[in-house]
Amino acid sequence: MKPFANSEVAAKFSAYPSQVRPKLLALRELVFQAAATAEGVGEIEESLKWGEPAYIPRNKSGSTVRIDWKKKDPNHYAMYFNCQTNLVETFRTLFPNDFKFEGNRALVFSLEDKIPKDSLAMCVVAS
Repeated sequence: MKPFANSEVAAKFSAYPSQVRPKLLALRELVFQAAATAEGVGEIEESLKWGEPAYIPRNKSGSTVRIDWKKKDPNHYAMYFNCQTNLVETFRTLFPNDFKFEGNRALVFSLEDKIPKDSLAMCVVAS
């Protein structure tokens, strides 16, 4: 697992409930792995945006991807994309059966879901 360079992000992950933390850490790892294999992406900057772990290429070759879990919906967590783009609509067309979608901004996962890692990595790289 990639070590945390940002102490605020590390604290955010530590604060997640124990049943959710491994799921979000797996998404985090997938973001770094997908970026490492994508041409032209380079190093990923990890920070908090709107209080959520956020990832963007340092060279600004893509848009921010965020991940989070909310107390108000404890059985789900999500990966958020820039809602000013057609990314989620594109993902809906390409992967209609792989994900649950929230409007034009998120892929939502149930705690019981098996994540389609290949499809999700393609979504991350496309952002």
